Amino acid sequence: QVQLVESGGGLVQPGGSLTLSCTASGGTLDYLAIGWFRQAPGKEREGVSCITIRDLYTVYIDSVKGRFTVSTDGAKNTVYLQMNSLKPEDTAVYYCASSIGCAGWRQARGFYHWGQGTQVTVSS
Repeated sequence: QVQLVESGGGLVQPGGSLTLSCTASGGTLDYLAIGWFRQAPGKEREGVSCITIRDLYTVYIDSVKGRFTVSTDGAKNTVYLQMNSLKPEDTAVYYCASSIGCAGWRQARGFYHWGQGTQVTVSS
């Protein structure tokens, strides 16, 4: 079964950039979709982006459009979330999770394998 591990979080100043990675082990992501979610303290987990590995379809929530980019490497073993122009409201624990597609991607219940999360803090 596929296991997912996130990395790349950290502390960054407003306007800065970070790239998160979601690396799969125990299998390939080739026929799956990967969603990125985030959860800030006291808030519900929200879907940020989703990518289908086979055809590279991508989708984003409005608040990150033009700032975040989701992509995958040629081996289709790692998915990246490039985050630019970061804002304090982007502060959260970021998770990646796998599903069979991006339909209903905003809902966490549609995703079944989750990583452990990586903290992103945007602060001056």
